Amino acid sequence: MEAFLASTFTVAIAEIGDKTQLLALILAVRFRNKTAIILGIFLSTLANHFAAAWLGQWAIGYIDPEVGRYLVAGSFFAIALWVLIPDKVDEEESRFYAMGPFLATFFLFFIAEMGDKTQIATVVLSAKYDALAMVVMGTTLGMLIANVPVVIAGHFSAEKLPMHWIHRGCAVLFTVLGVVTLVV
Repeated sequence: MEAFLASTFTVAIAEIGDKTQLLALILAVRFRNKTAIILGIFLSTLANHFAAAWLGQWAIGYIDPEVGRYLVAGSFFAIALWVLIPDKVDEEESRFYAMGPFLATFFLFFIAEMGDKTQIATVVLSAKYDALAMVVMGTTLGMLIANVPVVIAGHFSAEKLPMHWIHRGCAVLFTVLGVVTLVV
């Protein structure tokens, strides 16, 4: 249960102000079918984060546990620094829009998540916890917690949120995870 809760909380916080959250806003403004957008986010995140979590589980199996612990902690510290850099999303017309709300969302989210901090966090969380399913369910739920309200609100602007404080809080969270990984 710890893996699920840590994954949910970590990704939900890290996703605030992330480029995929900005993408959710753009898609919500572009398309009226909010259900299709939410389903696209869900399935895309599930596929992407399953692959990321599997990679984390696979990679940690080849590393000495003590070295792995330091690598995971170091990764948390690196993500803590990374979240301090705000994301931007390209608002130009996408050829994916012609596919409709579900497929456009699915493909755009999958591509946007490649190498994104929440995907990297999923790899690291999976390496830390030996619970692939719990990490995938948690990170997917975290993405939905952060993105579904944006989709439902439609024209709600992320600019109204105090992003610098959210990014700093997220950096503190990842730093704490890194310290906990080293200590425990």
